Amino acid sequence: MHGNLYAPECPSRGVLDHVTSRWGVLVLAALRERTHRFSELRRKVAGVSEKMLSQTLHSLEADGFVRREMFPEIPPRVEYSLTQLGEEVAIRVQSLADWIEGNLGRILAARTRAGTRKAKAP
Repeated sequence: MHGNLYAPECPSRGVLDHVTSRWGVLVLAALRERTHRFSELRRKVAGVSEKMLSQTLHSLEADGFVRREMFPEIPPRVEYSLTQLGEEVAIRVQSLADWIEGNLGRILAARTRAGTRKAKAP
């Protein structure tokens, strides 16, 4: 089955939202590095609330990108890692993130130019 992002009812739009959200991108990038526990991910992805991280992980797990593994210990230990599908999408998302970081100077300069033009407009 193939999706059609341009069709308003296509489920691929929901997947795109999960993968390209601010927290989705950062969680996928962090999990590309290694398996993390929830608290480790929360520290790594600075600024994310516990609620948003939980929602992001749940969405990415439901889409088949993240594996949640619970260990029967006291206290319980839960680890998150990428599935094969998650690794495939994370590579693509990481490429976009790397491009943004590598071109940040140009992007910020464009913002400055746009702000200057906006300020001069009548």
